[in-house]
Amino acid sequence: MGGQPCFRGSRVPVQHLIDYIEGGSTLDEFLKDFPTVSRHQAIEVLRLGQEELIECVSRHMSVCPPA
Repeated sequence: MGGQPCFRGSRVPVQHLIDYIEGGSTLDEFLKDFPTVSRHQAIEVLRLGQEELIECVSRHMSVCPPA
């Protein structure tokens, strides 16, 4: 897959999940279209992305702006 990170046990690039979410599709739609990816795997990728985003933002902002 050209070095792209894929879900373990499949040839589905993680980027496909991101593209689905960005395009307005649901997690269930993604999982239906890529049955070799488990719900647990997809949620774990999203969780890791969330943690990375929060860490990145916190490095660049000392205090969150008011909502």
